Amino acid sequence: MSSGRGIPDEFRLDGREVRRSFGRAAHDYDAAAVLQAQVRKELLDRLDLVRIEPTVVLDLGAGTGHASVALKRRYRSSQVVALDLAEGMLQEAERRQTLLRRFRRVCADAAALPVRSGSVDMVFSNLMLQWCDDPDRVFGECRRVLKPGGLLTLATFGPDTLVELRRAWAAADGRTHVNRFIDMHDLGDALVRSGFAEPVMDVERYTLTYLEVRDLMRDLKSIGAHNATAGRPRGLTGKGTLARMVDAYEDYRRGGRLPATYEVVFGHAWAPVTAPRDRSASTEVSVPLTKIGRRSHASE
Repeated sequence: MSSGRGIPDEFRLDGREVRRSFGRAAHDYDAAAVLQAQVRKELLDRLDLVRIEPTVVLDLGAGTGHASVALKRRYRSSQVVALDLAEGMLQEAERRQTLLRRFRRVCADAAALPVRSGSVDMVFSNLMLQWCDDPDRVFGECRRVLKPGGLLTLATFGPDTLVELRRAWAAADGRTHVNRFIDMHDLGDALVRSGFAEPVMDVERYTLTYLEVRDLMRDLKSIGAHNATAGRPRGLTGKGTLARMVDAYEDYRRGGRLPATYEVVFGHAWAPVTAPRDRSASTEVSVPLTKIGRRSHASE
């Protein structure tokens, strides 16, 4: 991913392809999403350091609903809204609900939230932002829907993510097979531009290892992480090109395993304790979220 400002055309994301990819992957997603689960746990654990008792929590890019359940468990009297671009993911999330762990589900784009301005206490987003072309638009929407003093907490991928795979493909054919990811400092700047206060950012690196490159590619397909860039090759990749990529990746083999590096950027920022900017006239649509913003102290 890159900033929406001046992003090279070949790295622009095809939103329809992103939606289709994750919709198709929904059923098998959890079995392969090992890293996503690990990062989700870390992001949830970081909430122990934050003093907040939210009435309304928006799980932005909720996927199959694991974080929504965990947030409902943590904040039992809160209303949790699971929002995702892919309807298939939300169908899987529905199956995760229990009588005491219920949450609302909304299919929508993070860059055009169908949520009332100043109605949310916390936006939680685990590994979703890298699938959006323009973080400024997404952060602007988060800022709009948050109440004064509300919290945005997120994790997303940084530029060293899948660096081995990117370089191996570059050696094979020079085409854009791997998304571009935004730098931590650029993310912080985007938060400030969007009106957030006190952004705090840090980076952690994770490494998964595989016996073969094809195992990594199978995992990426299983979680819906297809190449959705505008410059992606159309049609099937030739056997010769694939073989060159596999050979190039072998240069990274250590101890009999091939590494796949993930740079994860963690961040949080606060909506200033002032009246939020109201840009709702051009972004709100009618959805069944009528209770958002109403304070309630009764547990579900």
